[in-house]
Amino acid sequence: MSSALDEDTRRTLDAGRETAGAMLRSAQKDLQKVFIVFLVGFIGSFYALRLYIWEFLRSITESKMSEATARELVIIAQTPFDVILLQAKIGLVVGIIVGLPVFVYFSRDALVERGLWPSVPVSRWKLVAGGLLSAALFVTGLTYGYAVFFPVMFAFLANNAIAAGFTPTYSIVLWAQFIFLLTLSFGLAAQLPLAMSALAYAEIVPYETFRDRWRYAVVAMFAFGALFTPPDPFTQIMWAIPMLVLYGFSLYLTKVVVTAKRGSERIDVWTAAGRHWNVILGVGGVGGLLVYAFYTYGGRPLANDLLAWMGSSRRLLAPGATLPVSETAGLAVWTALGALLAGVCGFMYYVYAELEAAVEPIEVGDPTEIDLSELDADGIRAAPPEAFAELSEAEATEMAGDAVDAGDKEKARAIFERFDEAEELREAKDGDEGTQSTTEELGDRASRAGGTFLDEFTGGEKDEDDIGGYYADVAFILDSLTSRAFRIAAVFGIVLAGTFGWLYTGGIGRVFDQFLSQMPEQVVENNQIDVVALHPMEALIFEVKFSTLIAVLVTLPMVTYYAWPALRDRGFVRGNRNVIFGWTVALVVGLFGGFALGYTVVAPNVISYLVADGARADMVIAYRISNFFWLIFFTTAGIGLLADVPVLMLLLNTAGVSYRSMRSRWREVTVGIMAFAAVATPADVMTMFLVTIPLMVAYGVGLAVLFVVTLGGRRDLSRGETAKA
Repeated sequence: MSSALDEDTRRTLDAGRETAGAMLRSAQKDLQKVFIVFLVGFIGSFYALRLYIWEFLRSITESKMSEATARELVIIAQTPFDVILLQAKIGLVVGIIVGLPVFVYFSRDALVERGLWPSVPVSRWKLVAGGLLSAALFVTGLTYGYAVFFPVMFAFLANNAIAAGFTPTYSIVLWAQFIFLLTLSFGLAAQLPLAMSALAYAEIVPYETFRDRWRYAVVAMFAFGALFTPPDPFTQIMWAIPMLVLYGFSLYLTKVVVTAKRGSERIDVWTAAGRHWNVILGVGGVGGLLVYAFYTYGGRPLANDLLAWMGSSRRLLAPGATLPVSETAGLAVWTALGALLAGVCGFMYYVYAELEAAVEPIEVGDPTEIDLSELDADGIRAAPPEAFAELSEAEATEMAGDAVDAGDKEKARAIFERFDEAEELREAKDGDEGTQSTTEELGDRASRAGGTFLDEFTGGEKDEDDIGGYYADVAFILDSLTSRAFRIAAVFGIVLAGTFGWLYTGGIGRVFDQFLSQMPEQVVENNQIDVVALHPMEALIFEVKFSTLIAVLVTLPMVTYYAWPALRDRGFVRGNRNVIFGWTVALVVGLFGGFALGYTVVAPNVISYLVADGARADMVIAYRISNFFWLIFFTTAGIGLLADVPVLMLLLNTAGVSYRSMRSRWREVTVGIMAFAAVATPADVMTMFLVTIPLMVAYGVGLAVLFVVTLGGRRDLSRGETAKA
């Protein structure tokens, strides 16, 4: 195995092992303390889950649900060890997270020796402040997730499953993993202000990069929301809008931090605040008066009425109600706090204004318009190079002569020195342009002589067995679809949205009821077959996958129609592209014929056989959505797709795809089918093979039919004549 790794990789691995060993040796005498911290985190989280957290998560899940929906929701353990193992895994992760900083701290000597410990001293108060800020941001993210996002999202998911005819029976493992994944995402997302400001302060990523690339950040936030939240616009907006607000706040905070760093090198903070001490005191006084007026002139009852109108059970208490003091003393305390907060805000504003003014760039004019004759020797040497860019030798000589006549020989010497520097820069620039022109000319000649760079990689060969030929063909075909991409995307989106909307509004439940009506009465008479959602997102994921599959099947003939001229130019097919309409009719007839056979005969018999033993034993049969409905799809529409495979192969042969090409390309076909099965079916290997094997059998049947029809490949249906060997 080691021979398969290069020297740099082996060195890196060896250095990592040595560092880990040195850290263990350095912290050896303190490993007992590290283990105690780990054990506290493990046992504490284990019992916290057991005593409080499960009930808390259940209450959060049901908080926005109606009573009927909450009664339908069931959280189950699929095995006897699910709960205890889940608690142990979570406790293990928490223990490692809690114990890791302690271990790193005790092994710092080994890290210092290897240069892996920060060499710049950082004061403890900065570390404490950074840690507290990070914790506060993390808690803020969790508060939003648990107070706003989770209740609305789970209510939506449960209602969607029930409307589709499913029972939201969540596996405690999948349910907890889903919650903790989103919890972590909210907590990490809330660290954005700290991360951006720290990166800009350390000059790792300039503030200007965050400011100028905000569009990429917006796209990334919506993409993340599309992946990890339900695909309804409301939930995605609930995820994206707070993230956008957080990014805006982070951008402003980063600007403040960077401005403070740059400006503090030029002015003193307290001096800047001293220039506005009277205004800052006035702002503090106004803040205190506003708090006093709020409590004295009826602001608290109005705020409580607003909270009641919004449906919140929280109320603002009278001053001093939470303190062991009188109401008057409590009012004084709150007034003082309001004055202090307003004063701090005023202090920060005016200090920031002074710092920003200190780092504002100085407006300068065009350097080429500087009058060099009016400068002294030091001014000539300090002038920018652009001031000498257009200076000719005659002008420089005349200007130097005037300086000598005026008795300023130092200025004359400086003029000649700067002129010589400008002349060298002009010669270097001309040389670079000549080299670039020569390089481009040589590149053009090489390109015309040898083709593209890919030709060098492929040796100039572009037959169908070469990767260069594949690349050129695919690029040419995709380029031919560019002008039609909007139409294709529009049709795909309309079919996807229409199918998803139908499934989302109860279509999948109607299909389930109709399908059950085809099965024997003894199987369904006691409602023994139930379809459950073990994962909160399972129903939506199935709806999205199924809708995408239908959209692909509908759009495929359109793509083939528009790509036909390019395919014909590349020699893949022959004839007029209008044959696509006949192809579509033939394939649709085969698809619906197989679907009718599967829906009325194959699927009911297969599922009845599978549930017969459970029904006789009086068991309650609960299938997962993804498994049961894909089983229905494979035994109904799947029969039609299998029937269409030989038909499609015959049609391709009539278009010019030879029998020998199909036979020799069976490996590529197998890989394509497996990739399709991996994406479009449930995420398990068995299901992927259950899809791949029948399709490959159908492909073999198609090859057998073509072998007979084409006389072993000696004739071609597209020409009706003997094919060339």
